[in-house]
Amino acid sequence: MFKRFILWDYPRGSWHYDVMVGVIVAFIFLTPREWFRDQPRIPTARSIAMLPAEHGSSPFWIDKVVLRGKPDSARIAKATEALRAYTGNRRLSVTSVEPIRSSEGELLGYMALTRP
Repeated sequence: MFKRFILWDYPRGSWHYDVMVGVIVAFIFLTPREWFRDQPRIPTARSIAMLPAEHGSSPFWIDKVVLRGKPDSARIAKATEALRAYTGNRRLSVTSVEPIRSSEGELLGYMALTRP
C-alpha cells in the first residue's frame, strides 16, 4: 500500500486518488506559515525601489504611504526600518530622507540616501 502511495499508482477518479489529493490540499492550506519561514514582506516591493548608486551611497525611492503620518524627526528611523526589511541588510543606515514633490507641490514620495 505504501509503495502504491509513493508511486501514485491509483487510477484517477478512484476513492484512493481522491483521498490522496485531499491530503495534499489539506497540507498546503492547513500548514502553518511559520513552518517554512514564509512571512509577508512589509513594505511591498512596489512601495520601495532602489535607484542607481552615486558617490558611494545608495538612493532609494520610498512611496509616501510608507512614511505617512511620521513627523520629520521620526522619518529617518522609519525609513531605516523599512529599508532594512526590504533589503535584508541589518547594518544599512539611512543618512537623509528628502521629500519629493510635484510641480504643484503635491508629495509624491521620499528619496532616502543610505550607506552600508
